[in-house]
Amino acid sequence: MSFQPLGLDPNILQAIQEAGYTEPTPIQAAAIPVVIAGGDVIGIAQTGTGKTAAFTLPILTRLTSHPIPQGQRRRTRVLVLAPTRELVAQIEENVLAYARHLPLKIAKVYGGVGEKPQKDALRAGSDIVIACPGRLLDLMGQRCADFSQLEYLVLDEADRMLDMGFLPDIRRILNQLPKKRQTLMFSATLSKEIESLTHEFQHSPKIVQIGKRANPAETVTQLVYEVAKHLKMALLAHLLEDEKLQMVLVFSRTKHGADKIAKKLEQGGVTCATLHANRSQNQRLRALDDFKSGKVRVLVATDIAARGIDVDGISHVVNFDFPHIVEDYVHRIGRTGRAQAIGDAISFVSPDEIADVRKLERFINRGLVRKKAEGFNYNMTVPYVPDERPERRQFQQRRPQGQGGSRSGGGGQGGGRQGGQGSARQEGQGQAGQPRRDAPKRPQREAPPNSGARTLWNRLTGKK
Repeated sequence: MSFQPLGLDPNILQAIQEAGYTEPTPIQAAAIPVVIAGGDVIGIAQTGTGKTAAFTLPILTRLTSHPIPQGQRRRTRVLVLAPTRELVAQIEENVLAYARHLPLKIAKVYGGVGEKPQKDALRAGSDIVIACPGRLLDLMGQRCADFSQLEYLVLDEADRMLDMGFLPDIRRILNQLPKKRQTLMFSATLSKEIESLTHEFQHSPKIVQIGKRANPAETVTQLVYEVAKHLKMALLAHLLEDEKLQMVLVFSRTKHGADKIAKKLEQGGVTCATLHANRSQNQRLRALDDFKSGKVRVLVATDIAARGIDVDGISHVVNFDFPHIVEDYVHRIGRTGRAQAIGDAISFVSPDEIADVRKLERFINRGLVRKKAEGFNYNMTVPYVPDERPERRQFQQRRPQGQGGSRSGGGGQGGGRQGGQGSARQEGQGQAGQPRRDAPKRPQREAPPNSGARTLWNRLTGKK
């Protein structure tokens, strides 16, 4: 089937052809005619199946079929809300490609960058605004945006947008939008609980669903490596010795964990970048660009990236920490195997994470394949240490007490004034807290021959 019978505008069909697409994906074929017909829609399909085009193409067609009368002030007609900056940038990239032959103005709004260009774009009345809720609310509070004539609202990654973290902001934004509008919600996962909330924002929505809800992409091979927690880093380094893992996305549960993983890999000679909420927007964009261009082999990220990375050619996704929530697993592994490509999802599972794996297996109604890494020592008792040349450390040796050259002064020759003055000084001390010459010396403690302190001191001083 081609895009021709779907009722799209000829200029959009030309842009699709120029982008290299020849036939629609199942979600596009099912959703585009329904959206063009009008009415609210809930679209559910696996990650990497082209959901962005499924709502962008029909909206652009409706905009062209009902243009703003000539001479009338430009106004915002479409608002797309997404949970992460990366997803906003991804959607904008797609919209710009599909609307290349249309006279439309498009603006993106998100935090982490300067407000002025975004304010100017909103005040100018961009036809399409793609935004993160937090920054958009800030600018709406500054009276920069006019959505009084809004016709289309899209919630991308709807399940995340309607969870308890985003829900208050979404409600505040929607309360300032016209009640008469077409509202579209798209996601790879949508629980029954979240679906019940959609009726608060939509009117008799039609559900367009491809495949089972929250089901991982069929083209992704899913493997589980059961391994002790302290050996996960060593196992990752071992697997990366295989050149087949050429473009790898590693997921960590925490920002600190992501930084730690990247640092260890870099020390072992693997080029890495990190992507998480503590990185500035410029740092996040640079990390994605370096990953896309092949400058770095491994991108280590938290779940902020699971819904915002659309990178062709990711060969492997590694769950360094297994996610607690089924939907997070689906979004993570969906970063590979996109657009029917083949990919591999590897999960490291420690004993305390087995319950989460079993919960996922019950949900998808099948077991995940367990695998052992060839040539890896599962009986190691020490954590991973990168195989690198240790850096030389220089230790400043103290000058013996009573000799000249001390910066703080004291009783030594050439050391300044004599001590022993002032009632506030402690007994046995002189100027600047230095011991008086006549003060009795404290005996130095010596560590027991086999103590940990003695061993550490020997290592630091090079003694055997």
